[in-house]
Amino acid sequence: MPEVELDNLDRRILAALQRDGRLSNVQLSEEVGLSPSPCLRRVRLLEQSGIIRGYHAELDRGGVGLGLTVFVGIKVGQHDDEVDSAFRDAVADLPEVVSCYLLSGESDFLLQVVVPDLPAYERFLRGTLLKLPGITDIRSNFAISTVKRETGLSLAHLPGAAG
Repeated sequence: MPEVELDNLDRRILAALQRDGRLSNVQLSEEVGLSPSPCLRRVRLLEQSGIIRGYHAELDRGGVGLGLTVFVGIKVGQHDDEVDSAFRDAVADLPEVVSCYLLSGESDFLLQVVVPDLPAYERFLRGTLLKLPGITDIRSNFAISTVKRETGLSLAHLPGAAG
């Protein structure tokens, strides 16, 4: 993928699309102060470079029946390529896991798991998580409420960003 150096116009385009990914090119060009053709070229370049990875609808978890979010710290016993690869492949195939991070610290991995309720999490824990390769410890932390959940990234503090 070609590397793109972001200027302030690119940042404004990205900020606008993070707020509303359904903006038409004409609406976007008006919002950022650029004519439609150059605006579309910039968006296409941002897409081709991988900076814009896709467009999606953000769903209300409770509204679709997925009311429980669990942050699961996982410790693995062995740190070799085979166990690591097997664990990553297994987690990638689990629709209940919406994100997975490799960590330094107390846990080796942190999973964000979204399920309908506590009985569903218990079934997932017993039937799936405990059977994943290499696991020696699992710590579940249940989200009581969401204080802040941003899907957009702050671009204002990037090197070269104005104001």
